[in-house]
Amino acid sequence: MSLTSALNTAQSIFNNTGTQSSTVSNNISNAGNKDYVRRQAMLTTSLNGAQVVKISRAQEDALLKQYLRASSQDSAQQTLLSGLQDLKSIMGGNDNETSPETALRTFRDKLGTFRATPGDLIAAQGAITAAQDVVTSLNNASKAVQQQRADADKQIKNQVDSLNSLLKQFETANNAVRKATAGNEDPSNALDDREKVLKQINQIVGVSTVTRSNNDMVLYTADGTTLFETIPRAVSFEPTQSYAAGTVGNKVYVDGVAVNMGSGASTNAQGSLASLLQIRDDIAPKFQSQLDEVARGLVNLYQEDGNPGLFVWTQANGTAGGVPPAGTLINGIAGTIAINDRVVTAKGGDPMRLRDGNINATSTAANTTGSSGYSAELDRLYTAMDSGIPFDPTTGLDSNVSILTFATNSIGWLEQNRSDATTAAENTQAASARTDEAYSNETGVNLDEELTLLLDIEQSYKAATKILNAVDEMLKSLLDIAS
Repeated sequence: MSLTSALNTAQSIFNNTGTQSSTVSNNISNAGNKDYVRRQAMLTTSLNGAQVVKISRAQEDALLKQYLRASSQDSAQQTLLSGLQDLKSIMGGNDNETSPETALRTFRDKLGTFRATPGDLIAAQGAITAAQDVVTSLNNASKAVQQQRADADKQIKNQVDSLNSLLKQFETANNAVRKATAGNEDPSNALDDREKVLKQINQIVGVSTVTRSNNDMVLYTADGTTLFETIPRAVSFEPTQSYAAGTVGNKVYVDGVAVNMGSGASTNAQGSLASLLQIRDDIAPKFQSQLDEVARGLVNLYQEDGNPGLFVWTQANGTAGGVPPAGTLINGIAGTIAINDRVVTAKGGDPMRLRDGNINATSTAANTTGSSGYSAELDRLYTAMDSGIPFDPTTGLDSNVSILTFATNSIGWLEQNRSDATTAAENTQAASARTDEAYSNETGVNLDEELTLLLDIEQSYKAATKILNAVDEMLKSLLDIAS
């Protein structure tokens, strides 16, 4: 080997180890960065020796696609579970303390007490107070359900705004990737930036990707709508300021195509946006319809001669409602049901009308003699709680059961959905964690490996130093001979 060849070899080693050590150092400094993909300086050999030809990024497209799918499914499931848990809290938590079912059972017990002592004014007032608690439970639950829909609508608006912003960021990152790739530059940093934004988009609306020439990426939603191709596609949504039973929320459009909401407790949605639509337009309205049917059932059960009796309600136009058709849903009745003033002492009423009848002021009193021991009307009211009545089948519950059973089934429906959603959420969370770990293992930085590689680079550097020292000694010997 000539001195020139030795010097060239040493220089090549120094150049290679410099690039390699810089790459390894960069990897080590980003060991805790989940949005960083490991780099490696790729060497090749030729007649001129070994040299770094490019910086390779540990890209794993198949694992990335698996991760994106699992992550979007988990985001959707967790969002749905959160909505169902909010509905459960409206009912008073695990014991359903504030639910209509609990209030109805208390009302029946108080009716039973009054029935046993029909001449007791305190027992009468206790029954009226329990009836008022039923009304309060229905009113508050209805208001809370509609507030949940309004909150979901606001979250949808926020997520649409975030999605549009992220798509603009994605465009910037994608253009940087295309430019670097087309110019034979290292696109690694731009690819990291793009992938980071991609993961955030995927949390909102599940995406599938297609990579074209120059690393140009196209995004599609789970149902195949184009979300990004060269430029972002418009995502639009008009929020609704307030919600009432029967209010239909506006759709979210991606490039003019409506986003489908998820379905089922183990939702088929991908991304949180579809689950928010499911909560707003399916889960909450269904539960509202069940509350409304409990309220309608009460008005029907306690009517007097075709007119509302103990329970009254107000129509959407503000006028008093009559006796609703049996088995037909009336949107919002749970929010307007009230106790007839004629039995409320504070409003000049007489609680004993619950025993005597003629609550609606248009009927003839059942207790015509005013007997303190009269209980026939109380017997009718008490047994009505356990009699089967028709309910609207669109509520998703049994349509011919007692009002107590219907209220119990409503709680059961909510709890079953919450339980199923909890199980599904545990599964999607585990799947997301596994795919995340698998992807990180292949693309993330392993400190042990990097430090080992750094030691190998150090040995190469030492070898180059020895060659350089040997050449230096030889040159000194030549100069000494020459002199």
